[in-house]
Amino acid sequence: MALTKQITAGLLLCSAILGGCDSGEKHQASAPGAGPSAHSAVGDLSVWPKLEPALPKDPALEARIDSLVSRMSIEEKVGQMIQAEIKYVTPEDVKTYHLGSVLNGGGTYPDNNKFATPQDWLQLSEAFYAASMDTSDGGVAIPIIWGSDAVHGHNNIIGATLFPHNIGLGAARDPELIRRIGAATAREVAVTGVDWTFAPTIAVVRDDRWGRTYESYSEDPAVVRDYAAEMVRGLQGDKQSEDFLRGEHLVATAKHFLGDGGTERGIDRGDNRVAERELAELHGAGYLSALPAGVQTVMASFNSWNGERLHGHKYLLTDVLKGRLGFDGFVVGDWNGHRFVPGCSVESCAAAINAGLDMFMVPSDWKKLYQNTLAQARSGEISRQRLDDAVRRILRVKIRAGLFEHVRPLAGKSRILGNDDHRALAREAVRDSLVLLKNSGNLLPLHPRQRILVAGDGADNLSKQSGGWTISWQGTGNSREDFPGATSLFAGFQAVVEAAGGRIALSEDGSFSADTFPGGGRPDVAIVVFGEEPYAEWHGDLASIEYQLGHKNDLALLKKLRAQDVPVVSVFLSGRPLWINKELNASDAFVAAWLPGSEGGGVADVLFTDAEGYVRHQFTGRLPFSWPKYVHQVVLNPYHPGYQPLFPLGYGLRNGEESLVSDSLPEDGDTYAEGKLEDAWLMVSRPRAPWQLAIAEAGRAPVAVTGNRASSGDDNNITVAAIDMESQEDARLIQWQGLREGGVQLGTQNPQNLSRYLREDSALTLDIRVDQPPRQPVNAQIACGDGCAGELPLQSPLAQLAPGEWTRLSIDLRCFVEQGVDFSRVSSALSLNSAGALSLAVANIKYVPGAAQSADIQCPG
Repeated sequence: MALTKQITAGLLLCSAILGGCDSGEKHQASAPGAGPSAHSAVGDLSVWPKLEPALPKDPALEARIDSLVSRMSIEEKVGQMIQAEIKYVTPEDVKTYHLGSVLNGGGTYPDNNKFATPQDWLQLSEAFYAASMDTSDGGVAIPIIWGSDAVHGHNNIIGATLFPHNIGLGAARDPELIRRIGAATAREVAVTGVDWTFAPTIAVVRDDRWGRTYESYSEDPAVVRDYAAEMVRGLQGDKQSEDFLRGEHLVATAKHFLGDGGTERGIDRGDNRVAERELAELHGAGYLSALPAGVQTVMASFNSWNGERLHGHKYLLTDVLKGRLGFDGFVVGDWNGHRFVPGCSVESCAAAINAGLDMFMVPSDWKKLYQNTLAQARSGEISRQRLDDAVRRILRVKIRAGLFEHVRPLAGKSRILGNDDHRALAREAVRDSLVLLKNSGNLLPLHPRQRILVAGDGADNLSKQSGGWTISWQGTGNSREDFPGATSLFAGFQAVVEAAGGRIALSEDGSFSADTFPGGGRPDVAIVVFGEEPYAEWHGDLASIEYQLGHKNDLALLKKLRAQDVPVVSVFLSGRPLWINKELNASDAFVAAWLPGSEGGGVADVLFTDAEGYVRHQFTGRLPFSWPKYVHQVVLNPYHPGYQPLFPLGYGLRNGEESLVSDSLPEDGDTYAEGKLEDAWLMVSRPRAPWQLAIAEAGRAPVAVTGNRASSGDDNNITVAAIDMESQEDARLIQWQGLREGGVQLGTQNPQNLSRYLREDSALTLDIRVDQPPRQPVNAQIACGDGCAGELPLQSPLAQLAPGEWTRLSIDLRCFVEQGVDFSRVSSALSLNSAGALSLAVANIKYVPGAAQSADIQCPG
């Protein structure tokens, strides 16, 4: 089709994406100040365009930098390269160690108070600033810079405007809208005294299983390229204007450099295995517009490129980014990302600095890293030239941003936060982001003078419609009270219908009776709002793109309504395309609403006509990602061989256009049926669908573990808490008091056929840390329904593990078969049970094909 040909040409031609490729030269040497590298003769710089710095060299600015650097001690220089998290640093620390930066991570607030006011944020910011400028110890006054993840508005603070996440903005296909959103976000952030946002994310996603897919504007690098520059201009101002980085603007970040959206199997922080030309033309597309627009910081990525971690990749950070692409700002790390560089730890990583990292993001262990980096600078392991280069880059950004002058015209003006203009802009963005996938019989838009039944657990759920990176890191644990001034989708529907004289009722489970509507009567139509629960990086990775794999509660709701001859409009909340053929078949109309944020009224603007039946706003959104027809289409991009999506990139029905899909889409979604058998992940950071974590005690109803902490009851006999192993909240600490027998299980509502894992000699593997050794029996159990289970004793193996140390433990799955497990109908993939006191932590639980013979625990015979 013409659309596919156009996209293919745009993706593959260097001239289309890069704006013309310079013939260049083979890479031979490193940029000045880079230090030694194993990549001194690796790579082909000719695949990257030759860019000049976005801003012309300013002799006066450089002279000012020279003066500052000449007066700084080595301790002060190292301090500038440290960014600590506000939970773990005080203004006094900033003064003592001359720290260059602080950040608030997702879910971190001043005084650890979720309801901290804008004035509380500003007060802490001013305290940090005053400490950084205190020269009572004879040091040089250099202002601190505070960074925050304002990725869809100032989303860390209650009351801020929450814009649609990037995937929804990508559906709008409107770069000018993106610039306005960037400007509004900058204003709201500036109110709180924060100088710097870690945005925009300009990843080009290849595999929709990635948990950060919604942070990407599109799988089309041309869309990402166009949006990246406009978001930078909105946040920072135009680089040629007098208010660039000043007044109502702040410092932006292009992230994550590089290839974060292209890791194998969509695994966050995984490996991107592509040729350099594809890395440049596809994954680099956004940087080739963000850099000329003047973005001042770039965040190094967690991922690897062909096996080498980006935090330690000198060729890409120094030779490509700072050399070939002309970037003269500074490179900041991601959350302890330097720890993954070979030979490094959280507390020591000269290799990252030598590779081109200028500022460590080291939330809690910053003092030890400071001390080790200082020692490495003194010894020459980090050269003086590299040290000074990093500091000069940090100072250059701080001077350009006017931090020394400390003029903050919007600071403390709380009325700007969530104001009417910004909310109207967000509502406009919601309208433009909606993609109409199906509209049988032109059911949409709806006339509001009807009896409208609204169902689904997303209809009146502000947390669900806002998604991850909302108040908390994962977007979990939030309630309606955390969204003052926001509008749920149902509230938007209600306002339109009641104003027009129609009747509307909310029934989450879809039930209705003769008394549901005033005056009686059946619903004329049902709107069902459903979709993904909130998640963020790492925790949001999927093993399968089937929606509600293993349980089909929302599908059952749709079918129940249609069985009663009620036309169904589905509004799907998601951070990525998912395999939803069954849900599409059970819907008369289907709208992809993405993650709209705080202004749910924008959905009603498009779904309903006015009171006279005239269209108020057209459906204009176009898919930013191809939509899968089959469950195995996890990598689905236009130029790939056999590109056969259900809906292609750029698809979107307009008002009056008939659907291209029937009610008989293929529904075979057996994830394990064909092809190479991959690891069956049960839990990585959070349980993977269809598995759900629960506390189970004999004679008591199970307690679902849905947030960061859960307990079995008032006496806290069993508690489960999210902890860090390698990354944020990637493990669970389980503690038994021993008051009664019980455990923690990974179960599913609908039993799963995992028999193929037996045929391919699989083992159950998990990372485990025993903090309090067991004194009574402990067992591991796999269950297959009532009266069907098998368990193995674990007390002895656990007692032999070194206390407090993480260990990989594996069990041959056949051992459970010998105890009676039927793997064709597994209802609990693993439970750990004990009657005694015990404390242990677990992470990365999965079934691994081919691992049985080397398992730590084998079956007799």
